[in-house]
Amino acid sequence: MDAVNEERYASGPIGVFDSGYGGLTILKEIRRALPQYDYVYLGDNARAPYGPRSFDIVYRFTLEAVRFLFARGCRLVILACNTASAKALRTIQQNDLPQIDPSRRVLGVIRPTAESIGRLTKTGHIGVLGTVGTVSSQSYDMEVEKLYPGYRVTSEACPMWVPLVENLEADGDGADYFVDKYVGRLLEGNETLDTIVLACTHYPLLYGKIRRRVPEGIRVVCQGEIVAESLKDYLGRHPEMERRCRRGGTCEYLTTENPEKFTGLGRVFLNEDVIATHVDID
Repeated sequence: MDAVNEERYASGPIGVFDSGYGGLTILKEIRRALPQYDYVYLGDNARAPYGPRSFDIVYRFTLEAVRFLFARGCRLVILACNTASAKALRTIQQNDLPQIDPSRRVLGVIRPTAESIGRLTKTGHIGVLGTVGTVSSQSYDMEVEKLYPGYRVTSEACPMWVPLVENLEADGDGADYFVDKYVGRLLEGNETLDTIVLACTHYPLLYGKIRRRVPEGIRVVCQGEIVAESLKDYLGRHPEMERRCRRGGTCEYLTTENPEKFTGLGRVFLNEDVIATHVDID
């Protein structure tokens, strides 16, 4: 085997990318389900949030991150970000991967979430709470329609939730106000809605407040466990990719922003101490 092919089929860590900190909630559940692999988490914190940015900018930033993680040896990258999954994943999969390396894979969080919530709903009416970018992309509407024709999706953008979480106000009175506001909007006039997905990886930190605001009988779904189980299933169905995921149980944390800030907020999301390293990806 020549040097090019040896490099192509070598093993490497699983890359997990988010524009900020929320992807840590996805990483936490992935590592819980699949602790045997090595991971590299990359947060583009210096350019976050991605939510209000255009499709073109999110695509460019996300492709830069994917290329960076490939250069770090990742054969498989998870976009643990709803905005990146909505605005960049399809183009990267269809246009860029065939040119970069068709043997590598980039997966997102929207399709596995849509598959799961479609199986959970009894009424066929699903609620989505997400960022402005995710909601305006209508990605959940389109995925649910493809997978479960005739099901209905009602979405509500929650622009204040991410700032509340990242400013450590998730337990404060301000969070109560904005949870009541956005959940109330979602529920108003939608009596048949029976399943709500938290379509932003920051939102699990507000789960308790959201759950208290949502009536009994309506399921509230976080994405972490769904994505972790989907990845576990994917690797089981693709042994050729599973063999290229290095086993060592390690995790490296990279950020485009201040590593001390990442360390502090990383503790909030993971409930454990992390050490981050600053990197430039643009």
